[in-house]
Amino acid sequence: MPQPGPSAARSGDIAGVLRLLAWLVLAIILMVFDLRGGWLHAVRTQADTLMQPLWWLAAQPARVADALQQGLTSHARLREDNARLRQALLLAQARNARLQLLAAENARLRGLLDSAARAHLDVQLASVLDVDLDPTRQRLLLDSGATRGVRVGQVVIDAGGLLGQVIATTPTTATVLLVTDPDHAVPVMVARSGVRLVVYGSGRRDLLRLTDVPLSADVREGDLLLTSGLGNRFPPGFAVGRVGRLRPDDSRAFLEADVIPAAQLDRGRDVLLLRPASDPAAAPPPAASGTPPSAPAHATATPTGGAR
Repeated sequence: MPQPGPSAARSGDIAGVLRLLAWLVLAIILMVFDLRGGWLHAVRTQADTLMQPLWWLAAQPARVADALQQGLTSHARLREDNARLRQALLLAQARNARLQLLAAENARLRGLLDSAARAHLDVQLASVLDVDLDPTRQRLLLDSGATRGVRVGQVVIDAGGLLGQVIATTPTTATVLLVTDPDHAVPVMVARSGVRLVVYGSGRRDLLRLTDVPLSADVREGDLLLTSGLGNRFPPGFAVGRVGRLRPDDSRAFLEADVIPAAQLDRGRDVLLLRPASDPAAAPPPAASGTPPSAPAHATATPTGGAR
């Protein structure tokens, strides 16, 4: 195959140079016309207008990415804010519940002390450390013991009535036998009629038992039972409970009934221990209206060492 000669190569170079010169001349002519007449400005403006949609489309991926990033950032911030608000709400609810509990405890304590003040009782305040309400063992453990003057046999009450009596002490604690203990018995009298009876513990915190009630006794459902003072175990005049429905016992010779305790055995954190006085006096007469009379300040609870 014959190779192109030097003349042919020179002809091609000349043609290329001529084309370049032609384009340069054309560019110069266009620049001169644009400089003098500005007719290419309108062409550029139209071209920019036509290119706007393309530029908008080209910028869409970046806009979408920015929007997604902002959305994720806002979502994360909202989740953090929501978590902080939930935590703050739970904390506020916990504080509110604690304030309500403290207010309730304050109200119970105020009622406890007010009832003792109205009755002119010499009492000692103690807090409950532990409660044992097993059906065979009904006890309270108090935070006051022998070093604070607590003695075996001391009577324990609350704003409602009789709770029990101290059966054991240590230097810092005292154990109270509740009136609901199965081994506990309390001599009582009917506030309305003065009939003397005995109430026994049932092993349930919400129930006492009244047994051996004569058929002729003046006892009615709803009667208030007060400590009678017999046996010098409990001072007279403290509420023990109210009589429930009377029914014949198994022998059909006597009546029996359930008694709702007057004391709040399953609630409250504070109780009152009656301080024995040196000169006990007679019991006040029972109130006919059913309101438990208050024991005088010099009423005593003689320590016996046991419930019965």
